[in-house]
Amino acid sequence: MAERLGVLVLNQISAAGLSRLPAERYRVGKDVADPAAILVRSADLHAMTIAPSVRAIGRAGAGTNNIPVAAMSARGVPVFNAPGANANAVKELVLAGMLMAARHVGPALRFVAALDPARPDFEKAVEDGKKAYAGYELAGQTLGIIGLGKIGCLVADAAIKLGMQVLGYDPHITVDAAWSLPSQVKRAASVNDVLRSAQFVTLHVPLVESTRHLVNDANVGLMRQGAVLLNFSREGVVSESAVLEALAGERLASYVCDFPSPILSAEPRVIALPHLGASTREAEENCAVMVVDQLRDYLEHGNIANAVNFPTVQMSRESPWRVAIANANVPNMLGQISTTVAKAGLNIHNMVNKSRGEMAYTLVDVDSAPSDTVIAELAGITGVLAVRHLPSAG
Repeated sequence: MAERLGVLVLNQISAAGLSRLPAERYRVGKDVADPAAILVRSADLHAMTIAPSVRAIGRAGAGTNNIPVAAMSARGVPVFNAPGANANAVKELVLAGMLMAARHVGPALRFVAALDPARPDFEKAVEDGKKAYAGYELAGQTLGIIGLGKIGCLVADAAIKLGMQVLGYDPHITVDAAWSLPSQVKRAASVNDVLRSAQFVTLHVPLVESTRHLVNDANVGLMRQGAVLLNFSREGVVSESAVLEALAGERLASYVCDFPSPILSAEPRVIALPHLGASTREAEENCAVMVVDQLRDYLEHGNIANAVNFPTVQMSRESPWRVAIANANVPNMLGQISTTVAKAGLNIHNMVNKSRGEMAYTLVDVDSAPSDTVIAELAGITGVLAVRHLPSAG
């Protein structure tokens, strides 16, 4: 029997996902030695030494800021995530956030909680006090969406069904997202165009250098008087100091986010939730199942889907013997790989090579088992980062 592969689990991962790693093939746990893979949610991998045995990392969620992606790329280790698996959970929370802001739900709850239930005029106090919390309806309002991935598209569809006008902006929208985007969504020309035009603005972008403080001192003043800003992306996408200034000047009526911080905690018009975006049973299961399936397909067959640092590569097996090669995207790599395989007397049944930026990845199916010598020769090619022999379990 082949040695079982170790999978180190650093956070609480849904059992629905872990159950997809059969015990006869995998050792799964929080204290696994020499793991072939790591499964993680929020644990900070920047602060730990990642064992040389690790061949892949799976993040049961979308963001990978807690993983040293560049360092893993240099080792030829793909980092998988689960984009869209928690999209419905985030969408519902965005809708809740808009409703809380429009109907002043937070202050109204605090008002009722502060009433003395023993006072004889309790009902009258409720009626007299409710006037301070009158709000407005979402129907007919304009929602601006910055970032039209899976979450943004779902938010757009739900908002339209609530009778809202929707304005969207995403300079990097994918073909799949464009197809799933409701036709009623109007296209904005820029971030500033969205900020100027919408009563509600919701952000659904990754935190990268170009999106850090996407809403800032320079553009928050473009928003409509009394607008609502929602951030369920990442904390750094919005400048907190700019938000506080806009709230003080009543340019913003509310800031709704999933990222509590000391600087925001004293502001009553900030609705800060404790990282609830993906905190539903369904989202946790979806994320775990998705990333575990991707991780297993990679470990067993070398296929790659939803890796943030590798190209997408899928190849049906044409042989029990497969070699997977992660390499720098440099000239003549395929030629060197083919020559090395041919010199070993191995016939290539099928071969695929794809690149993504500086990273490339090659799968080769051969007609007989490659020797350790051939694997070592492939690993010795300048620019090759990692080589694995993947014999079929069948």
